[in-house]
Amino acid sequence: MTRRCAALVLAALLLSLTGTVQSAQAAGYRYWSFWDRSGDRWTYATQGPSTARPADGDVQGFRFAVSADSQDASQPRGAASFATICARTPARDDTKRVALVIDFGTAADAPSGETPPSPRTACARVSPDATTAEALASVAKPLRYDTNALLCSIAGYPKTGCGEQVSGQAPGTAEGTDAPTSAAQPEPGKAEPEADGGPSVGLYAGAAAVAVLGAAAVRQARRRGSRRDG
Repeated sequence: MTRRCAALVLAALLLSLTGTVQSAQAAGYRYWSFWDRSGDRWTYATQGPSTARPADGDVQGFRFAVSADSQDASQPRGAASFATICARTPARDDTKRVALVIDFGTAADAPSGETPPSPRTACARVSPDATTAEALASVAKPLRYDTNALLCSIAGYPKTGCGEQVSGQAPGTAEGTDAPTSAAQPEPGKAEPEADGGPSVGLYAGAAAVAVLGAAAVRQARRRGSRRDG
């Protein structure tokens, strides 16, 4: 009887963890994320494109995808070398060149009825004090923003929607509801994203905690059983 109770306790704990994992994987937002290139790595930008002012020779990227926050955001794909992207754009006085990588994402992340264009690169020649948003506008019109200045569309993609929530289904299978602007685009720079997808460290820690609690419950049940037998 005591062993059965311990087993029930362990099962309840595992069920609780499973529900937490499913909840964490179920919710996400469909939006354009903004990235800086440092060496051979992408890092989630520490400010938005409307305030960032890149220097001549910088590489920046945009990626459209469904993600919960900056921890699991998908990085831009493809080559990201300034020398390659801006090879045909020579330096000039009183201007700067910014290499842009624009990744429209996958069909799985696309809004219903839309097909993402192929990823592309562009070399923007802009004034020395231009922002990333201005550099992007010079090579990838039309851009679309919402009333809170959240970037919704690059080169006309997607046609509708802006940071909408996708919850309870796999990314790209259904439209969600509009999310508050503060949640629609995760605050940049909180932490460097890890590889696309996959459970977080916290979930693994939770699993370990469940295992420890379950083992403790079994030991306690055995002790009670032995005391009664004695």
